[in-house]
Amino acid sequence: MTPAWSQALSLLDADLLRRGAADRTRRAYATDTGQFAAWASAARIAPQDAGPRELRRYAATLGERRVAPSTVARKLAALRAMFRTLREHGVVSQNPAELVASPKRVRHLPRVLRPDELAALLDRIPAGTPLELRDRALLEIAYGCGLRAEELVKLDTGSVHFDAEDLRVEGKGGKTRIVPAGEPALAALTRYLERGRHALATSPDEPALFLSKSGRRLSTSDVRRRLAVWTRAAALQGGVSPHALRHSFATHLLDGGADLRAIQELLGHSSISTTQIYTRVESARLLSAYRRSHPRA
Repeated sequence: MTPAWSQALSLLDADLLRRGAADRTRRAYATDTGQFAAWASAARIAPQDAGPRELRRYAATLGERRVAPSTVARKLAALRAMFRTLREHGVVSQNPAELVASPKRVRHLPRVLRPDELAALLDRIPAGTPLELRDRALLEIAYGCGLRAEELVKLDTGSVHFDAEDLRVEGKGGKTRIVPAGEPALAALTRYLERGRHALATSPDEPALFLSKSGRRLSTSDVRRRLAVWTRAAALQGGVSPHALRHSFATHLLDGGADLRAIQELLGHSSISTTQIYTRVESARLLSAYRRSHPRA
């Protein structure tokens, strides 16, 4: 890779860091833009010489390698971010990636668990050991508050306000929001704090709310692994991810009559267009019911 492209990648990473992007986001951008930088370096294309034609050629090579359209779209989004940064620093005069259309992505409706499936999942978790108490509280909060896995593991003991019945959540980009917590979630959290967390803690200075068996803050992979354990115990079919709990939270709110703006605030979406996927979920559910039930469907 040429020094010019290495400098371009460094500028992008510094910009993402300044904007408060998560480490995982920065690594993903570095991978996607680094692959393009390597390709451009091999083709002897400097950053200021990379135009829409060159980006389309690169996208075509991805298509020839049978890279999924969603992945190509993600890589182009990363390149838009990089060239936007380069433009702000005067390296390029325009953002060529803005003139390259992303391939159409197949939209998959999110997995939504029925209320009885969620009850089977959560009620399956006993309250006998510190880890069981932790897992019950963790998953009750995940569904009851609609949190991302990254938001769950960032919670500290001071994030919980029992009197106000809410949580202070640090979302994407370091944005903080207040999310109400229901009675089952708070009750599970109380049991964990009273009977479980102190048994897991190895240091009184550790602020993390959810601790591993070694006393450290849980990671997002820990959350996925523990959810998989209890999904199998509840004999639920198909994979259930932390994001499925979040989707279920939003869909059940919509089913219960919550308006889209309120759901947007609860989920921490910066744009209402992101939240509108749940209207498509609801429309798909109604269409399915119509086709099953109506004699002239």
